[in-house]
Amino acid sequence: MLQMIPNALTLLRLLLAVPVGWLILQQQYGPALALGVLAGLTDAIDGWLARRLNAYSRLGAILDPLADKALMLVVFISLAIVGLVPWGVAVVVVARDCIILAGATAYHGLIDELEVEPSAMSKTNTFVQISYGILVLCAALIPQFPPPLLFAAALLVIATALISGIDYVVSWGRRAIASHARGDARRRGERD
Repeated sequence: MLQMIPNALTLLRLLLAVPVGWLILQQQYGPALALGVLAGLTDAIDGWLARRLNAYSRLGAILDPLADKALMLVVFISLAIVGLVPWGVAVVVVARDCIILAGATAYHGLIDELEVEPSAMSKTNTFVQISYGILVLCAALIPQFPPPLLFAAALLVIATALISGIDYVVSWGRRAIASHARGDARRRGERD
């Protein structure tokens, strides 16, 4: 029973994406911030509990990045629609996730079953994106918030998104080449 808690928290994060986005679009930044912080906490707690309870599952491995991506996409698009985040930042975040999703789908369909394991850079990127979303919502609630801090945070979001996206492309590319090489070696061995 306890082992289901990490997946339940991940599912909660996935479900929170819609109300967080709706609240942002309604310019209800206080409640959006509260739900966003709750969603961010579920991201930290579900991973910690999964390790603590040794509650790793295939479902959790699929749901966790899906929940992260859904939340980030909804939040960044909603924040861009209301003008709190530059569209360029939102496009970089969305494009990175679309490239990763397309790459994962292609790898799974054409090469081999994909083991979903976020890299350290991807985890950093997720943390930076969640923190930036929280920072932007705080800035919407606090008029004296320093704009240079938001600008620096936006640059950090772009940098970590680009670096982690490139990291995924390179690592999956290497896996694809290695898998192809193993397949060629296997076929040569069968002909000999």
